[in-house]
Amino acid sequence: MNSGNLLTDHPELYEARFPDRDHLAARWAEDCLRRHGDGKRVLDIGCGTGRDAEYLQHAGRTVTGADLSEAMLAHARERHPGPEYVSADLTGFELGAGAFDAVVCLDSALLYCHTNDQLDGFLASCRRALAPGGLLVAEMRNGAYFLGRTDLLDTPAVGGFSWRGTAYRSVTTLTVDRTAGLLRRVRDWTADDGTPPVQQRSAWRLLFPQELRHVLAAHGFDVLELHDGPGPRTEPPWQEGELPGETADADRLHLVARRRH
Repeated sequence: MNSGNLLTDHPELYEARFPDRDHLAARWAEDCLRRHGDGKRVLDIGCGTGRDAEYLQHAGRTVTGADLSEAMLAHARERHPGPEYVSADLTGFELGAGAFDAVVCLDSALLYCHTNDQLDGFLASCRRALAPGGLLVAEMRNGAYFLGRTDLLDTPAVGGFSWRGTAYRSVTTLTVDRTAGLLRRVRDWTADDGTPPVQQRSAWRLLFPQELRHVLAAHGFDVLELHDGPGPRTEPPWQEGELPGETADADRLHLVARRRH
């Protein structure tokens, strides 16, 4: 457990902590792609363990999974084969001009773009990587949810799971850094196997719906969908055949945008 980021550095633990046996996130992304008539070449940026990339590949697409974590990429190549996996930083990547018909970015990975320069770098890279008319599909936390709401901030969240006979427990505290525009997370991990505790610190950009529309337009994207659900991490979660809602007020944002010709 001597890791600053227990789950990212140990992909098997990540999948044990966040199981997605029904491939809900990938199925939701595939549904978005089908409904908007995309092509077959897909980039899964921030692909993590590779399970979503593998599902999209099995759905008949030609998928490239990209991530900055070598541990995640090694796990993806071994456990979720089929896609090509490459190392790339989502804040700026070069994977070929017009090489993809769609870019998929799930589970708030886009919000690791903490600064305006990083967000500009991500969107410029996506535009460069997409063929004209290509799609950007993303799912993330909704910054607007934290305007006047404190329910996710008031009480630390306690979680736990078991893996290979060891019980892991986490206590997660969220705080809003208003100056930086970030949602900061501190997660303290303990395990019952006698290993020392681990503290993981991370943060997400607090992006608001109108802000996201503005920056997408500035980078040559037309927003097709921007809503708060249903989606793979909403309650209740998205189900096959459900269409997007009309509001963007709850704690998740779901985006589909098209690169202008």
